[in-house]
Amino acid sequence: MKNLLLLIGLIIFSFQESMACTTAVISGKHTKNGRPMLWKHRDTWAINNKIMTFNDGKYSYIGLVNSKDKSGKSIWIGYNSAGFAIMNSASYNLNNDTITQTGTEGRLMKEALQKCATIDEFEAMLKAMDKPTRLEANFGVIDAQGGAAYFELGNFIIKKFDANDVTVAPYGYIIRTNHSISGDLGKGGGYIRYVTTNREFMQAIKEDRLSPKTIIQKCSRNMTNSLTNVDLNSFDNIKENHPTYVSFTDYIPRRGTSSSVVVEGVNKGENTNNVVMWAVLGWPLASVCIPLWLTDKVELPKIVQYQENLKDSPLCNMALQAKRFAYSYKWGYSYKYYINVNALLNADNTGLIQLVTPMENKIFRKADEMINSWENIDYTKVKEFYKWIDSQLPVFYKENWDITPKN
Repeated sequence: MKNLLLLIGLIIFSFQESMACTTAVISGKHTKNGRPMLWKHRDTWAINNKIMTFNDGKYSYIGLVNSKDKSGKSIWIGYNSAGFAIMNSASYNLNNDTITQTGTEGRLMKEALQKCATIDEFEAMLKAMDKPTRLEANFGVIDAQGGAAYFELGNFIIKKFDANDVTVAPYGYIIRTNHSISGDLGKGGGYIRYVTTNREFMQAIKEDRLSPKTIIQKCSRNMTNSLTNVDLNSFDNIKENHPTYVSFTDYIPRRGTSSSVVVEGVNKGENTNNVVMWAVLGWPLASVCIPLWLTDKVELPKIVQYQENLKDSPLCNMALQAKRFAYSYKWGYSYKYYINVNALLNADNTGLIQLVTPMENKIFRKADEMINSWENIDYTKVKEFYKWIDSQLPVFYKENWDITPKN
């Protein structure tokens, strides 16, 4: 009996570890350009991700989808043509009961994107749900009216936290990992990642640099543990090809991280065509961030779309191949917990992070120049930009790691 309980505990722990997202809702109060943002750093068993666009509701929308989900039944972060955006993180401390949960947060978010234009409409949608909801999650939302909020949703509870309320979010942002403030504090998970993220956000605000780039490069690729105060950046003085294994637990990036996405909204009165999704598909320590827009005038870059021969998107496919350099220890179960930090950072500047960052900076510079040159989106320039992305990234992976998209 004791062994059975131990096995069940390990299964539950492994499940929670695989669903451990780090997220934030950010009002425009302290962002670099005054626009609200959503961030979801996604940890999941479904490590293969793609981007899809849809026209099956009141509003068209774009979202992150599991590659195995061919028709896009569930959306894990996205935004629609009304400027409404939504994402979630799993919570593990809201429901103190034995009611079976459905795990259909992605379907709820798809429905919200189909029919909600504002946070108020989403709140009404939640209140109209049958109870128990059979869900346990934190839902982050922004809209084109300047709204930014979290809703903590359990079987019988709906609690709103407004990022524009200074008593709730004095610095204009709210972070959620894998616990809810409405639940039993101390239970659930993600407390260490919560503190790490908060430190980075506070520093970015003090230096007036809270932006999609900062979030991706300083949080999604953060190499510090706020409990142990271990900073893996200190290993960058070791020469390349000297495998150096370290415990990789409770950092923001994790073995099961599948993507990291920032939706940058618009302010009240601005054209919702200018909302941007900054998407990193695949393991963020080996992938690059690409800006994407919702439009039926320009096809998404092929590198983020599902390819049948790969059963995945090419960018996710190549990033997961590159990830293997970091997880090179294969014996027993320990491969899950130890990482070769020398493959990420080294004295020769050939680590995954060290090579990805300059390529990504080039994308950010090119995108910023393009965005700053228009009042409203220029679809001709977007098409040219996507073409450039599709031509550059396969070359980048081939030249640095001899990686090409493959099944």
